[in-house]
Amino acid sequence: MPFFVCRLIAPRPTFAFDMTEAERDMMGRHGAYLRQWAEEGSIILFGPVGDPKGPWGLAIFEAADEAKVKEILDGDPVLSSGAGFSHEILPMMQAVSGRRLLPANP
Repeated sequence: MPFFVCRLIAPRPTFAFDMTEAERDMMGRHGAYLRQWAEEGSIILFGPVGDPKGPWGLAIFEAADEAKVKEILDGDPVLSSGAGFSHEILPMMQAVSGRRLLPANP
């Protein structure tokens, strides 16, 4: 099954450091939502990336196609909040996990 990288871009570079209480609550719902998909197996891993230009969120998906990733992201409370978040979805050309080479497309 193919793998996809998703980058979640916050509405401001300082977001991770100066979230309001409402934004912190929203991020809690976001994490809980992604955790469901991780437990189900569609998300391999997710979490914040400490980029010096401003932290952003990373999720690695294993999904039948990009349409399935978009379907999952459509339900993400952060992306449907209207709070100014955006995202990018990029297909992985190849994925390596430990010593196993995983096909990007079967």
